[in-house]
Amino acid sequence: MASLKELRNRIASVKSTQKITKAMQMVAAAKLRRAQDAAEAARPYAERMAAVMANLSTSLKDAPGASPLLVGTGKDDVRMLVVMTADRGLCGGFNTNIARKARERIVKLQGEGKTVKIVAVGKKSFDALKRLYADKIVQRFELGGGKDVGAPKAAQIGQWIREQFAEGAFDTLEVISSEFVSVISQKPRAQTLIPAMDAIPEDVERPDLGGAVYEYEPDEESILDVLLPRYVDTVILSSLLENAAGEMGARMAAMDNATRNAGELIDKLNLVYNRTRQAKITTELTEIISGAEAL
Repeated sequence: MASLKELRNRIASVKSTQKITKAMQMVAAAKLRRAQDAAEAARPYAERMAAVMANLSTSLKDAPGASPLLVGTGKDDVRMLVVMTADRGLCGGFNTNIARKARERIVKLQGEGKTVKIVAVGKKSFDALKRLYADKIVQRFELGGGKDVGAPKAAQIGQWIREQFAEGAFDTLEVISSEFVSVISQKPRAQTLIPAMDAIPEDVERPDLGGAVYEYEPDEESILDVLLPRYVDTVILSSLLENAAGEMGARMAAMDNATRNAGELIDKLNLVYNRTRQAKITTELTEIISGAEAL
C-alpha cells in the first residue's frame, strides 16, 4: 500500500495535470469559434465557385483544347494524395482518423495497380505515414502549429500542385482531410481535385438559364484558364479551414474528457488517502492502548 506522502504527491500531480487540461480546453474553445466562423464563411464561396465552374465547363468538357486541369490527362495511372492533418496532437482521434482514411485509400489504389504519391500537409500527417510510406511522400507542408492556415498557405500548396501537374508528375489528385460537422463530430473525407470536372459535386447548384445563351468575353477557355487555378486554391483553403475547425473541436472535447477523468481520479485517490490515514490512526491508537494495558 502506498504511503500517505506518496498519495499526497500523486494527488498534487493529478491536480496539476487537471489545471493544464482545463486551460487547454478553454483555449481550444476560444479558438474554435474563430475557426468555425472561418470554415462556415468559406463554404458559400467554395460552393459558388463550384457552380460557376460547373456552368462554364459543361460546354467545354469535350472540346479538343480543354485545359488538362479541367478534363485530366486522359490517364489514371498515377494518383497523388494530399493528406491534411494538424501540426499538433492532443486532439483525440482527429489526426488518427484522417491517417487511417489515407492508409485505406492507399491500399485500395495499390490494389488497383495505381502508382501513389503523397503530399503530407501538417506534421502529424508526415509522422503517421512515414513508417509505411516514406518512399511515397514527395512533399510536405507544415502549418506553423495551426497559425499558418489561410489563403497564403493554400496558394503555396496550390502553386506547387499545379507545377507538378504541368510537369506530368501525376494524373489525378485527391485531397484527404476532415469535414467539420459539429464540435463533437469530424468526418474524414477524400475528394477529387484534379481533374476539376470530377471534383465538381453532382448536386452543386447550377443556375437556371431559362433557355438563355450567354456569350463570354473573351471566351470560356480564357475564363477557365484564370478560374481553374483559383478553384484549386479555393478547395485547398476550404479543406484547411475545415481541418482547423475540426482540430479545435476535437481538442476541446478531448481536453474536457481528460479534465473530467482527472477529477474522477482525484476523488478515488482522496478516498484511498482518507482510508489509509484512518487505518494508520487506528493502528497507532491500538498500539498506545496495548502499551498502556501492558504497563
